[in-house]
Amino acid sequence: MTRARLAGLTLLLVATAAGSWQARGWLEDSQRLTAERAAQQAIDAALARESRIAHAVEARLAELDANERIIDRGIIREVQKPIYQRVCLGDDAIRLLNDAAAGRRPDPAGPAAPLPRDPAGTD
Repeated sequence: MTRARLAGLTLLLVATAAGSWQARGWLEDSQRLTAERAAQQAIDAALARESRIAHAVEARLAELDANERIIDRGIIREVQKPIYQRVCLGDDAIRLLNDAAAGRRPDPAGPAAPLPRDPAGTD
């Protein structure tokens, strides 16, 4: 009888361990489900609040009229400047500026200043 009793106690111990294991799994699943539901409720509450705010902003924007004004105070002044004179520019530069001021294209066949004989300037 002791062998049967030992087998019964072992079976009871295994059943108790398995039941405890299963109960612990149910408890952890319940806690996870509660946490997920709380997080989802917080997300839903935040989305609802933001939706109300967005609705209020859109309603206010719909009430506003576009009041953009374009003020054109353009004053056109034409100033005629005197023809460029030699201050620190060479003859060719003066000729080009005067042609541009008169609206003429420079004559490419026009005389250009001769090149210096000694480019290094050691004359």
